[in-house]
Amino acid sequence: MKLCQILDGVKYKKIIGDVRVDVTGICTDSRKLHNGELFVCYEGERADSHAYAEEACGKGACAIICQRPLDVDVPQVIVEDGRAAIAPLARAFYGYADKKLSIVGVTGTNGKTTTTYMLKSIFDANGDSTGVIGTLGISYGDKFISPELTTPDPVFLHCILADMANSGVKYVFMEVSAHALWFGKVDGIQFAAGIFTNLTQDHLDFFVDMDEYAAAKAKLFEKGRCSLAVLNSDDAFGAKLAGSCSAVKSYGLENPADTFAIDLSENIDGSDFVINISDELYDIRLNMPGIHNVYNALAAATCAHALGVTIGVIAKGLADLKGVTGRLERVATYNGASIFVDFAHTPDGLEKSLSSLKKLCDGKLYCLFGCGGNRDASKRPLMGEAAAKNADFLIVTSDNPRYEDAYDIISCIEPGIQKIGTPYVTISDREMATEYAVNLLKSGDILLVAGKGGETYQEIMGIKHSYNDNMIIKKILDNLK
Repeated sequence: MKLCQILDGVKYKKIIGDVRVDVTGICTDSRKLHNGELFVCYEGERADSHAYAEEACGKGACAIICQRPLDVDVPQVIVEDGRAAIAPLARAFYGYADKKLSIVGVTGTNGKTTTTYMLKSIFDANGDSTGVIGTLGISYGDKFISPELTTPDPVFLHCILADMANSGVKYVFMEVSAHALWFGKVDGIQFAAGIFTNLTQDHLDFFVDMDEYAAAKAKLFEKGRCSLAVLNSDDAFGAKLAGSCSAVKSYGLENPADTFAIDLSENIDGSDFVINISDELYDIRLNMPGIHNVYNALAAATCAHALGVTIGVIAKGLADLKGVTGRLERVATYNGASIFVDFAHTPDGLEKSLSSLKKLCDGKLYCLFGCGGNRDASKRPLMGEAAAKNADFLIVTSDNPRYEDAYDIISCIEPGIQKIGTPYVTISDREMATEYAVNLLKSGDILLVAGKGGETYQEIMGIKHSYNDNMIIKKILDNLK
């Protein structure tokens, strides 16, 4: 493909050289560039990739996208913002594959992963070919790609969308993170629907405040970006979004909504309720416990119904889903107690998971959790407080400490626990902490192992060590037999 053919959606200020050169790919990392690829430069938070343009040319870059003229011997396209140019370039290079797919974007602090998998199960039950992109990875057909980012960078994203389209996929359910929206990773994509789950504190290490974080989420619902907005009417920001979107379907349990649930009953295996979608009623069996999962099911059902799936098929799809990896997943029983693994890593997420389990617990409710390093430190005492308010005993440990000391992170969590006064211990080694917690369990108790969910690593000092809560729990239980 010629460079001039993929410049249609790019706002450029000046062209230096002949843009009729052949482009074999698009690259933003000079270390990974192959001969014939287009190199895109931009000023990042930590580095300015313009400094690597000469290296890219030495490796065979066919041309450069840059924010200022460079002293190189290949064609240059000068743009205002190199990062903003990546998405339109990738869309064009991969033949606007997104136009061949019906893409549903799901954003919100919590619930994105579960909602996408509920949608997949519903549309699978409808006989459609589906794909999922998100925190647990990318899956479609018989293909699975391990996760790196919640929302992939534009070049990889559009490469995947092209392969999905070529593989016969019809519907794609994609988690769209606030960071992805902020950096323009999904710019240009026309979503068949956008779902908003909720807004609670997270990522304030990156966003200045909650208003800026909310504004990033709101970008998914800007005019012309999604044909339908599916919004949580019980969330204050969801209600605010409703006033700025032209086509809206709402869901909720407390405030008036197009979709809601009645006759709700919960048990440790899930929930049963009657769903009302625009005055159509149907019995729903959900094999995932927790009111927050009822909300996720209402979101998925509202979206699917708006896209033409009948309420009976929606019910079947929800019932077919036995669970989502690391999302309030009951992974084992021991001594008559139940052990759950959950991704909850925000104060709100932890509170919702624990409060759901507390209602179902006949004994003591234990919670093992930590907080990630080099991330929003202001939420650490809030996590401690949320856990202390809902659990009977806490085991505070490490999560992904990254470049911080695990004990420093724990010391930031402790004031929130001490404010409530719930008893707790601190054990920085996560495997040792898990073994300690398991040995506390008696009949009727519940243990929630929170924070990592389905992650398969623990990041310490820049190294990702193999680690998975499910596997560690299995190992501990095997040793106790």
